[in-house]
Amino acid sequence: DLSCTKLRSMKILLILGANSDIAEAVAAEAAKKQINLILAGRNNDKLEALKSDLEIRFDAKVHICIFDAFDSKSHSQFYENLPEKPDAVLCAFGYLGDQATAQNDPVESAKVITTNFNGAVGILEIIALDFEQRKHGVIAGISSVAGERGRQSNYLYGSAKAGFSTYLSGLRNRLFKAGVHVITIKPGFVKTKMIAGINTPGPLTAEPDQVAKAILNGIRKKKNVVYIKGIWRLIMWVIRSIPEPIFKRLKF
Repeated sequence: DLSCTKLRSMKILLILGANSDIAEAVAAEAAKKQINLILAGRNNDKLEALKSDLEIRFDAKVHICIFDAFDSKSHSQFYENLPEKPDAVLCAFGYLGDQATAQNDPVESAKVITTNFNGAVGILEIIALDFEQRKHGVIAGISSVAGERGRQSNYLYGSAKAGFSTYLSGLRNRLFKAGVHVITIKPGFVKTKMIAGINTPGPLTAEPDQVAKAILNGIRKKKNVVYIKGIWRLIMWVIRSIPEPIFKRLKF
């Protein structure tokens, strides 16, 4: 039960990367609870459409702002110019990229690293400082199980997410004494545009709505790490346990 009463401490939720499938699902779930929303992303037309939909369906209070994870110089001004300061933020943007392309194209590899790590860290450090000074707030970041061990099929994306998970862990440690909570979200496979065309096992694949509910539940319960499907915790334990002399010979 994610009633508005149980989420009353979260009055304003900022979603960075609000046009992703997961972010849109979180926005809808939060709007149902009458949580005010600030939706930030690069595509103004899509933001406007999402804002209109949420206002019509849920009579929600929604602001939209342009945000570009790549433009680190704009991050401070972006946060300063928000119509209201949030008490919770979800960092939902990410870029899977193409491993084979990135191995031969430094522009593609830089895009993977910048989107999934540099851009996220840049804006979250600004928000973390504000929350730390206010001694209140929740920061949730969407990382990935891909960051738990490097694999040849996606090690650039995985390494960026590994860095992001470590960053969130350190931020959680830093902000604890200030009363600010940090959550690491590890969804596994989710039926989104990001993995369109990739066949994924049904029992291991979540729907965006499932992820949205789990994120809000994680905020409510102040969890540290959230695996959307619990089986992923076991799977990744097994993968991490494979000795390196054996693991390096595997093809996956």
